[in-house]
Amino acid sequence: MLLGLTGQTQGAWQEEDLLMPDQAFHISGRANNDDQLIVEWRVADGYYMYRDKIHFETDSIGIELGQPTLPEAKIKHDEFFGDVAIYRNKVTAALPLKRIKGSTDTVLLKARSQGCADQGICFPPHVQEIRLALAPIQAQAEPLDSPQTGQNILSGEIFSNDSDEDELLDPEEAYILAASVEDGTHLRLNWRIAEGTYLYQDKIQLSLPENPDVIIGSYQLPEPEIKEDSIRPDGTIGDVPVYHDAIDLSVPLVRSGTDPQTIELEAKYQGCAEIGVCYPPITKQFTLSLPGISQAEASEITNSTPSGSNDEPISELDQIANTLKGGSTLLIIGAFFLLGLGLAFTPCIFPMIPILSGIIAGHGDKITTQKAFTLSLVYVLAMALTYTGAGVLAGLFGENLQAYFQNPWILSTFALIFVLLAFSMFGFYDLQLPSSLQSRLTEVSNKQEGGSLAGVAVMGFLSALIVGPCVAPPLAGALIYIGQTGDAMLGGLALFALSMGMGAPLIAIGTSAGKFLPRAGSWMDAVKAVFGVALLGVAIIMLERIIPPDIAMLLWGILLISSAIYMGALRHLEIEASGWQKLWKGLGVVFLVYGSLMLVGAAAGGKDTLQPLRGIAFSGGGGGAAHNELAFSRIKSVEDLNREVAAASAQGQSVMLDFYADWCVSCKEMEKYTFSDPGVIKALENTRLLQADVTANDDIDQALLQGHFGLPGPPAIIFYGADGQERKNYRVVGFVPADEFTEHINRAIR
Repeated sequence: MLLGLTGQTQGAWQEEDLLMPDQAFHISGRANNDDQLIVEWRVADGYYMYRDKIHFETDSIGIELGQPTLPEAKIKHDEFFGDVAIYRNKVTAALPLKRIKGSTDTVLLKARSQGCADQGICFPPHVQEIRLALAPIQAQAEPLDSPQTGQNILSGEIFSNDSDEDELLDPEEAYILAASVEDGTHLRLNWRIAEGTYLYQDKIQLSLPENPDVIIGSYQLPEPEIKEDSIRPDGTIGDVPVYHDAIDLSVPLVRSGTDPQTIELEAKYQGCAEIGVCYPPITKQFTLSLPGISQAEASEITNSTPSGSNDEPISELDQIANTLKGGSTLLIIGAFFLLGLGLAFTPCIFPMIPILSGIIAGHGDKITTQKAFTLSLVYVLAMALTYTGAGVLAGLFGENLQAYFQNPWILSTFALIFVLLAFSMFGFYDLQLPSSLQSRLTEVSNKQEGGSLAGVAVMGFLSALIVGPCVAPPLAGALIYIGQTGDAMLGGLALFALSMGMGAPLIAIGTSAGKFLPRAGSWMDAVKAVFGVALLGVAIIMLERIIPPDIAMLLWGILLISSAIYMGALRHLEIEASGWQKLWKGLGVVFLVYGSLMLVGAAAGGKDTLQPLRGIAFSGGGGGAAHNELAFSRIKSVEDLNREVAAASAQGQSVMLDFYADWCVSCKEMEKYTFSDPGVIKALENTRLLQADVTANDDIDQALLQGHFGLPGPPAIIFYGADGQERKNYRVVGFVPADEFTEHINRAIR
């Protein structure tokens, strides 16, 4: 609710004892006659209102307010503000108004005021709205003119008054817009402008907000007329380019495909009547059916520059979706295989390396190169088929199966499986577990680690759903294509090729592990122990999605220190120790030191495993951490987004919306390495930052992410300009380095 402290509190008070502003200052009103409103406040006992804080305004078309007449006020000496004029008990204001013929018979009055309680507590400035009925206009009324310039104010803007006409047409009658399809690559727009009105040239805007496959090309508006010494829409005085009578406009289209399709055209414009009254901005939407075109027609206009920019890009998602639409099947499969090969070296795929290597190492000295290749291939094929099936379902039905598997219970269970597999490699079962449970775990472990193709396939299936749920541009582009076209066959082939590209390095690593693993002896035990540690690391990676960062650092520190002790970091080496023993101990010392830093960083509230002392450095610098983090406002629904974008647009701010989830690895990469960069922070200093946490993946999250934006999952970043319109061509999916992201921001919100 509250409140500012403007004086010393006079005695004890409780917040719940204070009245709400509408209760303390109850407003009412009535129309006294055709040209006057009476507004009255009833002020509660123990409260008062400031005289100079009372103001009135209205957005009702054709109605203008004059200066209110207020009663004489009492003078109160304020300890901070000096002598101020106040009202108690009752305030009555007489408010003159002017009405133009054609205006509404009701007025929505906005009354702004501010008051205080005698305890010394003041309310913030408060706006109250009341709607008052007016008598029908009996005679002509002239607009209320400014004595200096002959101008009036309506809808928050100042406009010129060049005519004595008093007839105010409805906007639908003043400006009649027709839109039609000329041919497959051109639209025809025609405005009929009523006599006595005009349109502003710079208020005409055209867009295709829901059509990623069609872009408005460069179009040329007709030569405007110049109204001299007029009020511009921004309130300044000067020459204004306007149109009278009619506008006939041909609009070229840039199409990425040749098939017939339906588009949604959005036209925005604003105009005024010569009598000095201006209409609010008008938005019209048209559904138009474009015929199919030939490749020659498509290429003829492909080089047209999109309206409003000479270098407007096409987002990576749209480029990938367009590749699917226009390329040959073999070209698509080859391109997506290469894209997957690039994704194989991202953090989402790294955890699969120790999983597959551990499966092969678990076979012990019985493994052969051929067997290792077979196990690796089965693992990757299972992973690829899972990606493909889940992707096709996500594209067709909007259901991201991988997101459902990021449940804390599922992640915890899967992490526990890795811990058990790791302990089996350490040989702990014989020492720690009862014989009955030991035999069962050994049987399960042998099946999944020791070569059972079904067990390996299950691990590949689970790895695809649980370990690597990242959404990268190629995956998102393929899912968008499937969702838009319903072509599950081509989209599925692209996803399978992408998955096999991601799995190709895994096959190479798994096969080579089978070739280079030692055959028997203590070396084999050491190798299995290394893979056991790696599996424990995978378990921590799983848990990082659901536990606080400092707890994750604590677990990493414990794992590194325990591994260092096992490697002999604290054990004395004999003089005749081999080079391998010295190297082994040296690595152990490194792990010991780094693990110790992890524990110290966790104790200091650190969050960065690569820079464990970062929290200590910032806390010692007088709050420096706050200056190296972006401050996001959380939103949940489409309604929240629309409200925040509208508020930012009203303040001339651009908007950046970040989709985040606790289980999204790339989201945390962006948070750790990109959003903390000083260049990125500076580039976004005049941008409202919103973040939608879709960890829960509930119906509201899906309605925002998939229903509103058509995106399969996080990470995704959306930009809006200061005009409140999305810069769709600047969408970002996946991790982007700081320098590249800074350049992208400067282009997206310029």
